[in-house]
Amino acid sequence: MDDVSKHAEARQARDGSANAPAPTDAELVGQVIAGKRDAFDELIRRYQKLAVGVSYRLLGNSQDALEVTQDAFLKAYSSLPTLQQHAAFKGWLMRIVSNLSLNKRRGRRKTSLLPTDDLLTGNDGAGQAGATSGWMAKDPDPGHAMESKELGERLAAALERLPDKQRLALTLFTVQELPQKEVAEILECSVEAVKWHVFQARKKLREMLKEDLLEQ
Repeated sequence: MDDVSKHAEARQARDGSANAPAPTDAELVGQVIAGKRDAFDELIRRYQKLAVGVSYRLLGNSQDALEVTQDAFLKAYSSLPTLQQHAAFKGWLMRIVSNLSLNKRRGRRKTSLLPTDDLLTGNDGAGQAGATSGWMAKDPDPGHAMESKELGERLAAALERLPDKQRLALTLFTVQELPQKEVAEILECSVEAVKWHVFQARKKLREMLKEDLLEQ
């Protein structure tokens, strides 16, 4: 084969490669699981900026957001074989980022600062989600304040017992005050689903804390 033919074949190969569609997330995940570590580098390039942005919105500190993002990618890499739906990598990664960010935030704030009333009653757009029962009425006595340290600690523990999506939806929407649309993007669900998750989370929290609230 002469040099002209060789150059033509090489050019054709390059052009074909350039025109080839980018691999899907599902394909990249499959390649990583099969042992092709370079495929995970592509996933990092795709979602690093988004992951840092989500973490920054939760933490308000760029250095913390970068550290959380790095930890999230490490955790995602080690846990990748457990991901059943490979095409859901983006949402799965964002949930890891959100969880790690919230854990870091909780580690640097007092549980007494949790907005108890908002978590249990606020307006979530789900009909009666904000309805307040008699046992949830506010007591004017400061000694019985809802934001007591003890109740705050129990609330934090109750939050941890909620299903993952319910806890994230409630925390992102209520504590971090993210718009429902952004919460939906992070959780990869509809805005209506976010409203439902928030409603269910508040309902379960009230049930778990009912005895504590009756004592107030």
